[in-house]
Amino acid sequence: MSPTPIPTSRTGNSAIAAQDGSEVVGAIVIGGDHPGLGIARSLGRRSIPVCIIDDQRSASHFSRYAAQVVRVKDLRDERKTVDTVIEIGKRYGYRGWVLYPTRDETVAAFARHHDRLAKYFRVTTQPWEITKWALDKANIYQLATELGIPSPQTHIVKTEAELPELYTRLPLAIKPAMKENFFYATGAKAWRANTPEELHDYFQKAAGRLKTEEILLQEIIPGGGSQQYSYCAFWRNGIAQSTLVARRLRQHPREFGRAATYVETLDHPGVEHLSERFLKAIDFYGIVEIEYKLDPRDGKLKLLDVNARTWGFHGIGIPAGVDFPYLLYADQIGKAVSPSRGRTGVGWIRTITDVPTALSDLLSSELKLSAYWNSLRNTRAESTFSLRDPLPSVAEILLLPYLMMKKGLVKS
Repeated sequence: MSPTPIPTSRTGNSAIAAQDGSEVVGAIVIGGDHPGLGIARSLGRRSIPVCIIDDQRSASHFSRYAAQVVRVKDLRDERKTVDTVIEIGKRYGYRGWVLYPTRDETVAAFARHHDRLAKYFRVTTQPWEITKWALDKANIYQLATELGIPSPQTHIVKTEAELPELYTRLPLAIKPAMKENFFYATGAKAWRANTPEELHDYFQKAAGRLKTEEILLQEIIPGGGSQQYSYCAFWRNGIAQSTLVARRLRQHPREFGRAATYVETLDHPGVEHLSERFLKAIDFYGIVEIEYKLDPRDGKLKLLDVNARTWGFHGIGIPAGVDFPYLLYADQIGKAVSPSRGRTGVGWIRTITDVPTALSDLLSSELKLSAYWNSLRNTRAESTFSLRDPLPSVAEILLLPYLMMKKGLVKS
């Protein structure tokens, strides 16, 4: 039986029509939070109707650009998620609307059930045969090695008895091949093992949640977010239709950043070159972010992760001149759009997490006051605040205790 949506919708039970009587193609955003809010604002300001499907309270629910919000019980189970999206689409007459996943588990669900979804919607996620190379880190690092793209040394062991062979390589990061379920269970993106005892302890904890072949033991590249770069693009027909490169100047936590708190655009041909090689190899389509870290030991960029969906700071694209959600939407409905390249020196900030992050960095002398001031001067986008759409930023503050509990930062 398909899950029943919790009725919190704000529109009627039929598709929206344009003034000329033709049916408008809208968008369905699965997952709210600030990435979903960014999609709603990108499309909504062009009068494109947006339906948000979410399994938790989120600031995006209060946006003037969310034509409809449907709360559901759960979006983590793949089959139930697909059933829910199809049921809601049928109920409200959203056949042919464009799907936007905002979380990795939803990307996986859409990729594995692509054929079912494609009967009702415009599916922006590619089938699993392609998506697996951009979602599973074990596959990502394997392909990177084959393509000559540097990445951190990564080990997979079959049993705990093999761990002593890695003692000389400590410290190591223990992380999952696919991060979302691990993150929900632990509240962490990765664990750092400095000693053999910690290595065994964390491996045992990870093995209690994952298959051993999904546990990655990876070298730790020194440095924080300021050495981390992102290639962001709308990719189609084997080329980047539009692109920008950004650098994480601040993130939280500093070493294994769960998320960026301040990001700024720049030029970096090396990041572009490596990313183009990777995306061409898998014949990628859609919007994507590829993350790298500059290794100070050898001066090489090391591929860390691929996000085959909107990422946390995709809202930086609009002030930089590359509106990623709209580019994808326009392509899906067959509307031509001109290629674009992001302007440099444009900043994006998530104030609610950047204030404590910046304060900590200032107190530890990791950040200079002049650099912090310059970042504020360069900021052109905030994750939730907008003068044209102010309620989400107010809602986010009020929801902060709830969101911290949901993300495992505090215990209930």
